Amino acid sequence: MSGRETGAGSGPGLAAAGGRSATEYRIEDLAHASGATVRTIRAYQDRGLLPTPERRGRANVYGEAHLARLLQIADLLERGYTLASIKELLEAWDAGRGLGGVLGLVAEVHGPWTDEEADRITREELDARFGGSQDDEAIAEAVELGVLERVPGKPDEFLVPSPQELAVAVELHAAGVPLLAISGHLKELRGQVEHIASRFLEFTTEHVFARYLGHRPPTDSDAAEAASMVRRLRPLAQQTVDAELARAMRMFATRHLHHHLGSPESAIEGGETRPVLLPARTTQAVQDLVGADQVAAFVAAAAEREVQARTLDILASSHSIANKVDEKG
Repeated sequence: MSGRETGAGSGPGLAAAGGRSATEYRIEDLAHASGATVRTIRAYQDRGLLPTPERRGRANVYGEAHLARLLQIADLLERGYTLASIKELLEAWDAGRGLGGVLGLVAEVHGPWTDEEADRITREELDARFGGSQDDEAIAEAVELGVLERVPGKPDEFLVPSPQELAVAVELHAAGVPLLAISGHLKELRGQVEHIASRFLEFTTEHVFARYLGHRPPTDSDAAEAASMVRRLRPLAQQTVDAELARAMRMFATRHLHHHLGSPESAIEGGETRPVLLPARTTQAVQDLVGADQVAAFVAAAAEREVQARTLDILASSHSIANKVDEKG
């Protein structure tokens, strides 16, 4: 049976209403309306996530407040919250603290971080953009990386979350780069970019957001201010990466050009520093060993130790040769 109408309704809200709800549900009806299972609803009651239902005879009667709370729990779970953190949020609501700012902050963080809009592409169009060749292995790799997403019920159609990223792959392939080499490069690049994103988040949390997130959950006003700050700071990571990437590309492109054209480069003087290309796995191994902030110092110290060791080897070898010459003389 579906929920049945009763008398005057109570206002919205997540806490149990003081009066009788406009619509009443048996637990099976509530499960159908909310999309949760009966077992899940009972588990939420046991954990204190749902208000206690009204008892009438042998039956429990649920109302609109229970349905609203179930829908909100489902929404927060989908956003990545745990049941424990959801309980904290709902307890704050029940204590009279607003959730508007908190939910606004959640929406701001979970919203799109780019103005780029997703697109769709058929398998035929995809093959044509990559020279007409069919490469199932490359398609599978692109799906695994999230460059393409399969559309349910349409095996020959894909969602493209980032058309720009796909366009880069098309241009690289047209320039002669194999598809699997492109996907391998993307894997490596993604790991490095995720490290940058993590560091930027740690940096802004320490210096900006810590003041707003001192309470668990944050107050409604603090959460609203934090959401506003997210909107302001969101473009900064992209702008910083763009500027630094442009600087690094110019520097390394110039070095590569000099190397391949045989142009002599001036010797490094005194305390002058100069970038050195290292394999990504080497950099990652050093980072895992000493931390991201100490990679440069570790590499410099290791290089200096190697130079000193080789110098000592040369000196010892020269001395040994000199002794042998003296003995023969």
